[in-house]
Amino acid sequence: MPDTHHVLIPHAASASEGCQQALQGLTLPHLDRLLARLGALPALLGAAAAEGEETSFSPPHERVLAHLLGLPAEDGRIPWAAWHRHQQGAPAGDQAWAFVTPCQWQVSTDHVTLRNPEALGLDEAASRALLAIVSPWFAEDGLTLHYDQPTRWLASGDVFAQLSTASLERVLLRDVRAWMPYSTDPAAARTLHRLHSEMQMLLYTHAFNDERAERGLPVVNSFWVHGAGALPSPTVPATHTRPTMPTGLRDAALREDWRAWAAAWAALDAGPVADLLRQAERGAAVQLTLCGDRNALTFGSAAPRGLAQRVQRFFRPLRLPDLLKQL
Repeated sequence: MPDTHHVLIPHAASASEGCQQALQGLTLPHLDRLLARLGALPALLGAAAAEGEETSFSPPHERVLAHLLGLPAEDGRIPWAAWHRHQQGAPAGDQAWAFVTPCQWQVSTDHVTLRNPEALGLDEAASRALLAIVSPWFAEDGLTLHYDQPTRWLASGDVFAQLSTASLERVLLRDVRAWMPYSTDPAAARTLHRLHSEMQMLLYTHAFNDERAERGLPVVNSFWVHGAGALPSPTVPATHTRPTMPTGLRDAALREDWRAWAAAWAALDAGPVADLLRQAERGAAVQLTLCGDRNALTFGSAAPRGLAQRVQRFFRPLRLPDLLKQL
C-alpha cells in the first residue's frame, strides 16, 4: 500500500475574536480546492485524540501527532521527552523523563506571564552554565538534568511518572497559574512547586543574571516542565507515516497577531497546501488535518462519499470560515 501524504497544520484557527475577524477576509484558494476533493475522516484518530478544550494541557496537534506515533495521547501525559531521548538513540528505559525549559516569569499585580524563552538569547555556553548552577538543587529531589539545546534540557526522575504538564505552547505569553502541573501523587506536584520558588530565590540575585543584566539581556528566573512521562513498554511502533507539520502559523497565533497569522496562512496555502493539492490531483492518497485550540479535523482522499453528500457539496460548498470555527 502506498504511503499517504499527510499534512498536519497546527494553529489553523482560534476562538479569539481577532482570529474570527481575520477569518472573514481569509482567501485560501488551494485549500478550498483541496477540501472540495476530500471527505471527512472523523474516526481516523479517535475522539480522544481529536477533541479537547481550550484549557486542555495538550493542544490538538500534539494529541494527533502522539496518536500517529503510537504514543499515549492522554491530555498532559504525552511522554515527549522520553520519546525524544528514544529517537536520539539513547536508552529511555522505563524511567520517566521531562523537558525543562529555562525561562522568565514576568510578575505583575494580577498575572505571572511566561515570556518566550527564545527571547532570552541563550546560547549553548550560557545554557550549560545555567544548568550547572541549578542542577544540584534538582538533584536533591532525585532529578537529573541533561543538556539538550539552549532553551531546553532533559530531566529524569520519579517525580515525572504521574505528572500532567501543560505544553509550552499552551502557557507561552499567558498566566502560568492556570497551567501549573499536577499529579496523582500530591508530593510530586509539591516538589515542583517548591523547586519553582527555590529557583526564583536562587536566580534573583545570582551573578549569572547580574552579568546578563549588564549586557542588556533578559534575566532567567524560572523554568517550565513539559512533555513528562515514561514510554510504554514495549514501545509501540508508529502505525502511520509521520505527517508533515508546517509551523508557520505558530508564532503569529501565540502572539495573537492575526494580520501576520493571515499572511502566514496565505504562504501556507501557496506552499504545502498547494503541493498536497497537486498530489491529490495526480491520484495520490492524501490527508489533511487542521488543528485549532480545541479540536482537530481530518480530511482524506480515501474517505467514501455518497451521492447525496457529493450533490450537497456541489450546491452548498463548504465555507472555510465555518469549517475553521469548529477548531
